[in-house]
Amino acid sequence: MNVTETSAEGLKREFTITIPASEVEEEITKKLGEIARVVRIPGFRPGKVPLPLLRKRYGQAVRGEVLEKSVQDSSAEAMRERNLRPALQPRVELISAEEGADFEYKMSLEVLPDMPEPDFSSLGLEKLVPELPDEDIDKALERLAEQQRKTEPVERPAETGDILVADMVGHVGDTEIPGSRAEDRQIELGAEGLLPGFTEQLLGAAAGDKRMVTTAFPEDYGNPDMAGKEGVFEISVKQVLHKLPAAIDDTLAEAVGLENLGELRQEIRQRMQRDYEGIARQRLKRMLLDKLSEGYDFPVPPGMVEMEFNSIWSQYEGEKEARKQIAARAAESPTSEGPVDGGALIAPEETALEGASERAPAGAEAPKPESQEIAAPGHHAVSHPGSSDEPLDAAALVAPEETALEGASDSEPATTEGEDDEKARAEFQRIAERRVRLGLLLAEVGRNNNITVSQEEVNQALIQEARRHQGYERQVIDYYRQNPDALNNLRAPIFEDKVVDFIVELAKPTERKVAPQELLAAASADDEENSEAPA
Repeated sequence: MNVTETSAEGLKREFTITIPASEVEEEITKKLGEIARVVRIPGFRPGKVPLPLLRKRYGQAVRGEVLEKSVQDSSAEAMRERNLRPALQPRVELISAEEGADFEYKMSLEVLPDMPEPDFSSLGLEKLVPELPDEDIDKALERLAEQQRKTEPVERPAETGDILVADMVGHVGDTEIPGSRAEDRQIELGAEGLLPGFTEQLLGAAAGDKRMVTTAFPEDYGNPDMAGKEGVFEISVKQVLHKLPAAIDDTLAEAVGLENLGELRQEIRQRMQRDYEGIARQRLKRMLLDKLSEGYDFPVPPGMVEMEFNSIWSQYEGEKEARKQIAARAAESPTSEGPVDGGALIAPEETALEGASERAPAGAEAPKPESQEIAAPGHHAVSHPGSSDEPLDAAALVAPEETALEGASDSEPATTEGEDDEKARAEFQRIAERRVRLGLLLAEVGRNNNITVSQEEVNQALIQEARRHQGYERQVIDYYRQNPDALNNLRAPIFEDKVVDFIVELAKPTERKVAPQELLAAASADDEENSEAPA
């Protein structure tokens, strides 16, 4: 085998590889000999079939198989001898494959860059440690008790705070409002978030009464065909329910499956603490990745960046197309789109304990799982010794961190109709380069420090994913087990988290205790700062 390097530009390499015709012929003859021992041809005993006949029948197929294996073996040997680590699958272009002549082909590839030796001790990270005051637990208990309040029917006109059980339907002119027709709808008088003046017109209603409620849709209402128009709702009251006082005692705990109030307080505290710690971790992780991105600038394989960009752009185009289709359907059938506040008068009830624990302070949003990704790439295989037989997705090592908190610095910019695609392309290109660079850096840290993902950890992630699809657990598990790329998307965020935790431990961030409100304010400030930063 003769290997000649014909080009070396940046991370791109090109080689011409030549395999003598004699070596190719030797392999073909060897393969035909193996066939001769097992093939059965009428008129010949096993193992006695003449080689010329075998060559005539199987020569072309065997030659193709030998050439394919020659490419695999010789390309791998060429890269191994030169200590090259390919970023993507090498591209092969045949130059000469004529029978009787030397076999010659060109191999083009992009290699992984030389990684810097990071100094994590000087990153200057700050870790916010949330401390939950008892007042927050008390407020969560009050919200939970409010959700669990029982009702009893009363034989009197409805008052503020009562709940009407009624049949209803709404119209704008002669057109029925989509989603407004309902039976046994529960309408809480005085509840927030309803159309202006809606419940006020129901005060004093009693069982058996019919009311015509007239209200105006806001000018900025989501459905333009109703915005600013007057809606009329026909309400047939069936029952008036009075809400009993909210009780914060052992009965409240029993209502959500716990033994007593003390156990309920502890459960709420643990859930809220876990949620706030998740927000704090997201903030710390984003800070870490931002500092790594700022501090380590090295060339990245253009092919990996292109593939990541295409993944982002594909989603961007898909979202634009989806918006166009929604707008088109709304134009064709103006009454078929859009929820109506008057129709969905009462928000669906939330799970009792989750509703109390996950929205602790007003305006707080429960943290999202770190593995939520804007666009899971699914390419850029970079082998990682010891992690598993499956390659790791270099871009996915970073991509899963694009969540509500972290993603502000590295997520797709908000798009509107008419947005300049060229500006979007430039921003997406920046994002793709950042994702790939950080992914390679984290992969290298993991490789150098023998950080691996065990099969047990992957199985746990698979079980958690299956539980998110109740009733389809078996199908989800089968899908992942039959699709290595999908299973790798479960493995990558686990590896990423382990590498991030390893770096954080070395960086020794300073810790600062904060109240939950201060934590949320800091996270919000980070979001605004990152969203306003120039590309």
